[in-house]
Amino acid sequence: MSRIHEALKKAEQERATAQTSDTAASPQDALAAAPAWESGAPEVATAAAPLGVHTAAPLSDYLRFDELRTHGVRTQWHLDPNANVFFNASLSVHGAEQFRTLRSRLYQIRSSQTLRTLLVTSSVPAEGKTFVTTNLAQAIVRQPDRRVLMIDADLRCARLHVPLGAPSSPGLADYLLGEVDEMRVIQSAQEPNLCLIPGGKQVSNPSELLSNGRFKKLLDRVTPVFDWVIIDSPPCLPIADASILADICDGVLLVVRAASTPSEVAQRACQELQGRNIVGVVLNAVDEDHMQASYYYQGYGYGNGYGHDDSKAVAK
Repeated sequence: MSRIHEALKKAEQERATAQTSDTAASPQDALAAAPAWESGAPEVATAAAPLGVHTAAPLSDYLRFDELRTHGVRTQWHLDPNANVFFNASLSVHGAEQFRTLRSRLYQIRSSQTLRTLLVTSSVPAEGKTFVTTNLAQAIVRQPDRRVLMIDADLRCARLHVPLGAPSSPGLADYLLGEVDEMRVIQSAQEPNLCLIPGGKQVSNPSELLSNGRFKKLLDRVTPVFDWVIIDSPPCLPIADASILADICDGVLLVVRAASTPSEVAQRACQELQGRNIVGVVLNAVDEDHMQASYYYQGYGYGNGYGHDDSKAVAK
């Protein structure tokens, strides 16, 4: 009996040693700092997903939010009140409420489909993509325990750092070139749950960089850490960059400027993005007298109007 007892004891010790080794890469460790999603914990992909659908990376590849806070870039932002409705009393009455409505509608969509990476684009320049990206992110982080990462993927005219008063580099271009890692490009400032990857250095080949595979790798690593990843992109009609990005994002939000964007141009943009998941359209720079007009909901699913007509406040 003593030999049997010794054999059982030895087997138990070997199992304990194996379990200790496995714990070092435990999924629970990887998820410890992840937010609580509406639909539950992040899934582990076991097969290739179709284009436009986020595929989770292996748990061992996840970043941790506490690591970002400890080892990432901490800086001081100087927000422009003319471009941030939540920091401007004259704009917040209507503008902030409209972005709260947009936030709610996006959560409604997310209750029935995967929607963690959101691309914000437009048909032509100067329709307000950066304005929408900035204020939508601000609306989301005002909810308890919500984390948002904004990424400036407009490598031809990076401006997402401007309304935030944030440093412009190092940023996405530097990361796509392989010169820095995620920790060097993800900024955080006064609001601990709001982070930014700026555009970074000027490059001559943005389309090639955005399609070299590193951007998808970046999304795979950061998406489980944040509730939302909102990507500011170039307009979709003049260049192909937005279409490249739309293929690896869960959803697309199209920005249209009121009394400026011709309807045929907006329709061409929808055709350009055909096959991607357009979750809605934001009608930007709506005059207060037309806030209740229903035309901006036609044909594009969920819509939202911003209640101020100051072009300086809303133009990218």
